[in-house]
Amino acid sequence: MTAGLQVREQDTRILAGPSGPRLWLSANGGYIASRVGQALLAVLGVYVLVFVIVTVLPGDPVSSQLRNPENNYSEEEIARLLAYYKLDRSVFEQLGIALGRLFSGDLGLSISSHRPVSAVLWEGIPSTLQLAGTAFVFATILAFLIALAAIYVPARFGGAVFRAFPPLFLSMPNFLIGLVIIDIFSFQLGFFAINDYDSINALIYPAITLAIPASAPIAQIFLTALDDARAQQYSTVAISKGISRIGLFGRHLLPNAALPTLTITAIIVGDLLGGSVLTEAIFGRTGIGSIIQTAATEQDVPVLQAAVTLAAVLFLTINLVVDLIYPVLDPRLRKAAAT
Repeated sequence: MTAGLQVREQDTRILAGPSGPRLWLSANGGYIASRVGQALLAVLGVYVLVFVIVTVLPGDPVSSQLRNPENNYSEEEIARLLAYYKLDRSVFEQLGIALGRLFSGDLGLSISSHRPVSAVLWEGIPSTLQLAGTAFVFATILAFLIALAAIYVPARFGGAVFRAFPPLFLSMPNFLIGLVIIDIFSFQLGFFAINDYDSINALIYPAITLAIPASAPIAQIFLTALDDARAQQYSTVAISKGISRIGLFGRHLLPNAALPTLTITAIIVGDLLGGSVLTEAIFGRTGIGSIIQTAATEQDVPVLQAAVTLAAVLFLTINLVVDLIYPVLDPRLRKAAAT
């Protein structure tokens, strides 16, 4: 009889709703689909906005680029490209055509190189993702160490100094850090050659340049969240029961500080993608940054439009993943999302 009651109670709990992360993910497909749909709409909005900016504003960068005598386009090439971009149609027709090509995976042709835009972007995507990913790892580690040192290093040993690092790092622009690194480690110490693009140094030093300012907001939010968690009553009770520092950090401080830190980390990823444009120019790396710089100089509108849309896709994808992770980490958010 007791066993039967236990079985029925278990069945009731299962039917009542998901109680764990796996059950929540499997039972809340509508919530996940809504977040994915919002991300897709945002990407579509970015693409339309960029199209409107480059199309509706006075002037025609495409035609001016094609008619530029320095480019030596023949009349046949001009006619072919004008027909491809349908510049004789209305703005709404051009937008519909552009969206149709986008949904079919066609980003257009580069005006300056006559190559598919996807091929032009693919030349820089791996390098930029490698740089941004390495910088993200460095920034996360640096922020984690700064926050831990600020909390656990005694004040008499300079623990309070670590709390000044986040605002200091945040006030340092990428180009200044990059120039200082080049001057000290390349020109003065000779640790790497500025024109050596294939060695590991061509990745490490630009990644450090990106990581230093990117670590500042992560460290600041993480440190603030740890301070708030340590001031809560549950931490006081745990300390009074004799819990160790490692146990307090792992069981109480870190879980409560994870969500706000995860939020700022997702935002920082977008900053890393944007900061890589300038950092690649400083260190002479080939990537999305150099492609955007060349496209802006040559008024290559299709490449610019695709590059901005790609950056939006990457940023929104990361934020979508973080948004879906929130309910998995916090049962309160699982309940709110289910309702």
